[in-house]
Amino acid sequence: MDSEELFARRAASFGSAAADYTRHRPGYPVEAIEWAVGDRDRVLDLAAGTGKLTESLLELGLEVTAVEPDPAMRAEFTRLFPDVPALDGTAEEIPLRDASVEAVVIGQAYHWFDPARALPEIVRVLRPGGVLAALWNHDDLSVPWVAGLEKLTTTTVGELPRQPRVVPEHPQLKPPEQVQVHHSQRRTVESMVATLRTQSHISQAPEEEREAVLNQVRSYLQTHSETSEGEFERPLITTVIRAFRR
Repeated sequence: MDSEELFARRAASFGSAAADYTRHRPGYPVEAIEWAVGDRDRVLDLAAGTGKLTESLLELGLEVTAVEPDPAMRAEFTRLFPDVPALDGTAEEIPLRDASVEAVVIGQAYHWFDPARALPEIVRVLRPGGVLAALWNHDDLSVPWVAGLEKLTTTTVGELPRQPRVVPEHPQLKPPEQVQVHHSQRRTVESMVATLRTQSHISQAPEEEREAVLNQVRSYLQTHSETSEGEFERPLITTVIRAFRR
């Protein structure tokens, strides 16, 4: 399987575990979202998945429209947020009219887009003065036990062929700005294993390899004082990149 085929398979892998994604993926800290959207009210959650980002947007009282291409993820989204419009569409073909939203937010998904096609579409639906904001949750590797865990989760699926946590510049967008917000997720050994199981480099690995990796992870967590008993805090960083439309 070549890298582009593997990339496409990984990008399409999340719907089969939509309920687990809801249950085990972390949300986003309010500070990160407030910095991302500012005082803008009408927001598009692009590649919304099961609504991890929408949940926090609604808590801030924002008007949200979701776009999500995977029918299983979209069905889970609608189950959780029945009053939020959830449209079938992609970043490369957004089913909204020109200049119809004040902010486009993307949680844990921009690295799956084709930037050459997606960025012009995002700019098209943004009003002048609107903002594009991409958010990524990732582990805080400055914490020794987290860095050790990271080394155990490598699989033959390998790294993404496109660099994550980067938003290219566009002539109709001002230069990107970036912040990082530290937060955490409460986990147990088993719920941490379940979280990792939702990550595409693990879920798309051959079954024997996948289970071997997860068993190593389980043993590692069970033998570290920070994680071995009951619940523990999983240290996370949310990286936010925003760019305002000229």
